Amino acid sequence: MAQQIDGIAGLKAKIGEHIGYSDWHQITQEQINLFADATGDHQWIHVDPERAASGPFGTTIAHGYLTMSLIPMLLEQVLSVSGVSMAINYGANKLRFPSPVPSGSKVRLGATLAEVEEIQGGAQALVDITIETEGSTKPSLATQIVFRYYN
Repeated sequence: MAQQIDGIAGLKAKIGEHIGYSDWHQITQEQINLFADATGDHQWIHVDPERAASGPFGTTIAHGYLTMSLIPMLLEQVLSVSGVSMAINYGANKLRFPSPVPSGSKVRLGATLAEVEEIQGGAQALVDITIETEGSTKPSLATQIVFRYYN
């Protein structure tokens, strides 16, 4: 269940805190194929299970950007900010994909509120995000998402 944070003052009170983890989400080959169709990225490592079986990972893997695209869905399970008129995703800092996400594996998101600073009309929050793959020792994604919350 998402941690409910009340407004910008509530955000400021949580600086430096690990907010929580999402539920596990299974990455299917169908999801990978649909993402390949949506982006035009049909590299064999993603969409050809037979060829990928003899590749470096022994199976197909999710696109890094597919993993990134899960952030809104998974973060919604972790963080909810009320008492603001609008929230926007302003960007991402230092996006990295340290380890692959094999087809059929499960991933989850972890979030830490790194920083909150006032801006005109509201606040900008930096949220450190990791997406980990079940059974892996390294995260599959690490980034810092920039949100802007307006009064």
